[in-house]
Amino acid sequence: MAPGDVAWMLAPGAALVAACILLAPLGAQVLARGVVFIDLALAQVAACGVLLAAMLVDHPPLWLSSASAACAALLGAFAVWWLALRWPQQREALIGLVYVAGAGLSVIAAGFDPHGRERLAALLAADVLWEPWSGVALLAAAAAVVLAAGTTGRLRKDIMFYPVFALALSAAVPVLGLYLVFAFLISPALWVHRGVRIAYAVPAAVLASGAGLGVSWAWDLPSGACIAVALCLMGLCGALVRSR
Repeated sequence: MAPGDVAWMLAPGAALVAACILLAPLGAQVLARGVVFIDLALAQVAACGVLLAAMLVDHPPLWLSSASAACAALLGAFAVWWLALRWPQQREALIGLVYVAGAGLSVIAAGFDPHGRERLAALLAADVLWEPWSGVALLAAAAAVVLAAGTTGRLRKDIMFYPVFALALSAAVPVLGLYLVFAFLISPALWVHRGVRIAYAVPAAVLASGAGLGVSWAWDLPSGACIAVALCLMGLCGALVRSR
């Protein structure tokens, strides 16, 4: 790898590290609560907010996309919290409906944008190889907030967890896309759920995502999809190894 290529890979590499630190602790909380659908539901609602910003403003800056995603995700988090409080027995099914509603609204919003189909595809699996430093800074800032909340134990309370989770996804979805966000949430969390300390699960996720990024660069493949597959393999290995 040439020196120029190494410099070029710094931003995507830093984005993956920040994503692991941001999303792995939240994923562990999700598995502990038994609300896995909330990952997809709120990520999809955040994506809907990004598409809405693109529908209203041509080529919106990252801060506007993230702000729109945050508003949508906070509304989604409130809906999930209220539904879970009102009908706890049907919680997972209702969260699934929130996901489907977000997906449907995303397709509708994309239909009003001449480039909506391309934007929708990018929100599913972003091309991390071209990630700018502004995206890295956004992920790092969100990771700092999650770490601060996690170290004080406040994430165990619903009133803190749902807003922090929504804001974290609103920062991550425009940068990483839905597939990567879900993979970063669940794959390290599966290892934590099996008894591995999160201090070890996060570096493992960094290595797995780095391997996916390397495969993408070496064979000119979509980076988001390659990293997502690598993280899925990591999560599967954790489940298989610990189940023996």
